[in-house]
Amino acid sequence: MPLLPLFHRGVVGTALAVALGIGLATPTVAAERELLNSSYDIARELFAALNPEFQAWWQDEHGEEVEIRQSHGGSSAQARAILQGLRADVVTYNQVTDVQVLADGGLVAEDWQAQLPNNASPYYSTTAFLVRRGNPKEIENWDDLVREDVEIVFPHPKTSGNGRYTYLAAWGFADAEFEGDEEKIHDFMRAFLRNVAVFDTGGRGATTSFIERGVGDVLVSFESEANNIRGEYGEEDYEAIVPPVSILAEFPVAVVESNAERNDNLDLARGYLEYLYSEQAQRLLASFHYRVHHEAVVEEFAERFPETELLKVENIVGSWEAAMEEHFAGGALLDQLQRR
Repeated sequence: MPLLPLFHRGVVGTALAVALGIGLATPTVAAERELLNSSYDIARELFAALNPEFQAWWQDEHGEEVEIRQSHGGSSAQARAILQGLRADVVTYNQVTDVQVLADGGLVAEDWQAQLPNNASPYYSTTAFLVRRGNPKEIENWDDLVREDVEIVFPHPKTSGNGRYTYLAAWGFADAEFEGDEEKIHDFMRAFLRNVAVFDTGGRGATTSFIERGVGDVLVSFESEANNIRGEYGEEDYEAIVPPVSILAEFPVAVVESNAERNDNLDLARGYLEYLYSEQAQRLLASFHYRVHHEAVVEEFAERFPETELLKVENIVGSWEAAMEEHFAGGALLDQLQRR
């Protein structure tokens, strides 16, 4: 897949971060320009691998040495940081609403989803289960997660797009299982939430709780995260399970135009996001267990991704706007279902 046309080049820019406890990668070489990518919590290793490839490509194509810096955290917290002054040039998030809030704030173009292919989602994933060696609790599907003998770990839906996908995937399963019976769906979700051993604010915190602190019987996270954990901590010690029905988790990207223009990085920011659609980047994304759109790469990595029915958020709750208002706002269904 060829890269999309790039735009005119800018001059030197600087990306600054607000003091919100968000870690930034420190530049190790002098560069003509710096670009700041605000991203979700568990994407550190992905972009640590991807950024040098982009830098080499950009230098070959444009003869310019650039530095890419990263800001990571729960996707909603990252969006709030930008609204509060974090001068990120681009966002690479795991939920549409966290980009949309920036568009509503005038920082991202209103038509941002139309500016890049696949609704500005260069890659996607789904929700999977990570269990310990031998799967001692025999967890295979969503209904196993409401058993009294099972403890769950996943990030809090109020602060994490990862957590919202988990909650909505469980809701979608219950909706289908109980044929829309609202009382039974609510009972299922109460049991599901009651089994959560710890609610961390982001996906990386949930991983730490499950792996390093030994909390819970199952970590519910993105398929990509579950498999990357196995690669890091031992494929023999953990098993990733993709349930028969799960959720389509899109990973939207956008240029924060007001910041990129102020940083004289508009062309660099656009080029960075367009690069994510290149065959080289798509192959690297697939190697990190993300599902991609490039046909040749899809075929090459087909055996890595089990077949599953991917429910769209729109099919589960109507829209992301409805999900945020009816489920995740203060006093909405999530809060109601968590009351003991």
